[in-house]
Formats: sequence, C-alpha cells, structure tokens
Amino acid sequence: MKIDVLTLFPGMFAGPLDESIIRRARDKGLLELRIINLRDYTHDRHQTVDDRPFGGGPGMLMKPEPIFEAVEALGTPETKVILMTPAGRLFNQAIARELAQEKHLLLVCGSYEGFDERVHEHLADDELSIGDYVLTNGALPAMVVIDAVTRLLPGALGDDQSAVEESFSHGLLECPHYTRPAEFRGWKVPEVLLSGNHAEIARWRAAQALERTRRRRPDLLAGQALPAAEERKRRSKGPPPQEKE
Repeated sequence: MKIDVLTLFPGMFAGPLDESIIRRARDKGLLELRIINLRDYTHDRHQTVDDRPFGGGPGMLMKPEPIFEAVEALGTPETKVILMTPAGRLFNQAIARELAQEKHLLLVCGSYEGFDERVHEHLADDELSIGDYVLTNGALPAMVVIDAVTRLLPGALGDDQSAVEESFSHGLLECPHYTRPAEFRGWKVPEVLLSGNHAEIARWRAAQALERTRRRRPDLLAGQALPAAEERKRRSKGPPPQEKE
C-alpha cells in the first residue's frame, strides 16, 4: 500500500511513523509512506497557503490552488483523496478495514479554519474525523488513520490473527486478558482460562466482550443484533409479563 500525507507541518510526523509496527511495515515493503509539505506547491515568495474568508469572520482558510495542484501532481486513477477535517465521518475500525483495501491513500491535513469549500466539493473522495473535539491541525488524525490501516495490512503484525481478535474487530470491545503469574497479590486468573477447554474459553471470552461493551460502550450495541447465544438466552426467559389494567 502507498500512503501520501499532504501537510503544513511535516515535522510533526517525525518519530511516530518511524517506530513499532509502522516502521516494520515500511521495512518489509508493505507500506510506502511519504510526508509532503503543502508549501512546496505554492509559487509566491512567502509560500502562501491561507487567506481571509470572503464575507468576513475570524481565522484564515486554506487556499484551494496549492491543494488542487498537489493532489493533481501526486494522484493517479487509483488514488483515494481523504480530507482530515472535523466535518468528516467518524473514523472507526470498519472504515480502517475499508481503507486497507485501497492501493493509494492521499491524506490532506486541514489547518486554520479549514478548507475552501471547493476543496470539499470538487477534490475530496472522502472526509474523516477522529472525534468530536478540536485539534490544532489534521496531522494527529492522519497518524491515527495510518496506524489503524497499517495494522490491517497482511504481514504487518507478527500474527495476522491479532487484527481479527482486537477491540472493535467484531463491533465489541476486547475481552479481559491475563498472563503469568496465575495469582498476583491474591488476585487469581479465572479458572476457565486455565482449564485447557478451548470451546469453554471461547464462550467465556465472547460473553466477557459483550458484557464489557454493554457496561463501557453501550453505544456500540445500539441497533446491533444480539449474538446467537444472547438471543437464545433472551428467548428462554419467555415473553415479558403483561401489565395489569
């Protein structure tokens, strides 16, 4: 996979993308990553990338000319252009899986008060946000997207099964995990995990993941069908009692 990042602050990317899984993916040739300074696509002596908004108002807007020129120079028919902006759809694991199937991502980092609307309307294929809060610019969101997508590339993790079993991979939080020692300060590992019964362990983990999600992130369950085991349990209790008139 190839990922290009268009940003006004390329120095922010030094370090985080040169470590851990992303570094290994790059070393293996699984990920080709370039960080590109948007100012390289300006033509005035001040390398101007922003200007005041028409109609007045606070702050500055990113000008369309350098962004269009950069995207047109870097893009191919296989390129998916993504704006990192608070106005985008909320990034999640399903979107990460979707993007991991692409051949070339071009992430354009917003800054100041955002993009000239013509960038949204005529250049972007998609727009992403990582949450409902304000950041200085789109560099950190771009790093989040790169990390989440890179983990899903075949061969990026030591065990590809890890990506299948992680939190959010099935729409739930991950179940609790334990390692040695089996007892620490009087706190014991659940007996089922020591039993060697893999079917029972799988059932326990599924139930724990569902319960943890229900307690901590009930929003993830909204509108989802209950797992088969939960549905059977619900049905076994029979219909709810009728209210007396």
